Amino acid sequence: MKKTFTIAFFISLTLGCNAQTFENRFTRSLHDVMEDVMRQFNIRLKYDMDTTGLKLPYANFRIRPYSVEETLSNILSPFDFKPVYQQGNLWKVKRFEYPRRQPEDGRKLINYLSSLYNNRKQWEARRDSLCREVRQLLEIDPLLEKCSNETPQVTKIRKFEGYTVQNFCMKTVNGHTVKGSIYAPANSKLKKIWKGKYPLIICPNGHFLNGRYGKVQQQRLGTLARMGAICVDYDLWGWGESEEEVGSKAHQTSEAHVMQILNGVRILDWMIQRKDVDKTRIGVNGGSGGGTQTVLLSVIDNRFTASCPVVSMSAWFDGGCPCESGKPIQLAGGGTCNAELAAAFAPKPMMVVSDGGDWTSETPKSEYPYLQRIYGFYDQKEHVKNIHLPKERHDFGPNKRNAVYEFFIETFSLDRAMLDEDKVTIETENALRYNPKK
Repeated sequence: MKKTFTIAFFISLTLGCNAQTFENRFTRSLHDVMEDVMRQFNIRLKYDMDTTGLKLPYANFRIRPYSVEETLSNILSPFDFKPVYQQGNLWKVKRFEYPRRQPEDGRKLINYLSSLYNNRKQWEARRDSLCREVRQLLEIDPLLEKCSNETPQVTKIRKFEGYTVQNFCMKTVNGHTVKGSIYAPANSKLKKIWKGKYPLIICPNGHFLNGRYGKVQQQRLGTLARMGAICVDYDLWGWGESEEEVGSKAHQTSEAHVMQILNGVRILDWMIQRKDVDKTRIGVNGGSGGGTQTVLLSVIDNRFTASCPVVSMSAWFDGGCPCESGKPIQLAGGGTCNAELAAAFAPKPMMVVSDGGDWTSETPKSEYPYLQRIYGFYDQKEHVKNIHLPKERHDFGPNKRNAVYEFFIETFSLDRAMLDEDKVTIETENALRYNPKK
């Protein structure tokens, strides 16, 4: 892709439609410069932004005839655009994304973070500082102090094969509510063995189709309940029943980042008081944006004893929605990432599920060895696992759900004999919505 400038091409760059002079800072249209660069280096640039009206000062002097990479960086960086190589002669021009980097950036950050601590004492000092700063940056504590103490309202229990479901409405803060559903076991064998005490799993939602009302979500929670776990899911801020309260635009705000975590903490506050909950077995599990919430909840609340983030945890992607990255929590400790935040859960059991088609594609080579190192400070490497599905893409498909089931079967001693998604009844969205008359 490296070529020598031809005299004709140089003249076209230098003259263009207007004379290039010191007085006008040798300014040219970015669009024209990009067109010239494509011809000069025989490359294609793919982009969706309007470059016609953008003016680039000292435009021709930014060209490096020996390097397309340096040239693209020089002409794009003044506008917060960046070049990302695709394949062949194709490059993509992207706007700067504060929560998204490249895999190589993730590896560099992991190496930097690892250099900050070489033993358990050093790590725990860093961990404690991170957790404090994350809470401060999230600005959650003043809101938690103002939360309502009213007992949540629940609907009648609906009975299915091996489990039950009931909906709830909980008042939180500033007049807001969170609504969701509780999936509970109807397993007489485990009730007798465990003396009526079941593990609890808080299940924050991601951005998958239909949210908590979707088939995949119901399959997972219903199956976990059949195997012996009480599971709770709830609406994203500005989704589902929350949308009716605050509007859909509220989801794309920093407020969503705080309120979704606040809702998870408050639901745990309520559920952990139930007489049928075993306080020593408290899990958190979600996928995609729900996986981001899973990691953050495990940082905010030390009552969790098992964590399972799915297709989310990455050193080079913080979450593309403001509900995941609306507050600058990745600036804690002078700079962190979701992989280091997940490591704060050590040495308690954690399983990370990743795939080859999203920002978790590097997990087996980068994030997982890093987590193993942290767990090694406690001689508990076996407590952190990674299930990687290299041929799969970003979803919460059957292989991901099966990985979740195996993790909680092993960690919480669930009843494997009850693992059968076909036994789960898929309810309508209306059935899962809170209605005090139900």
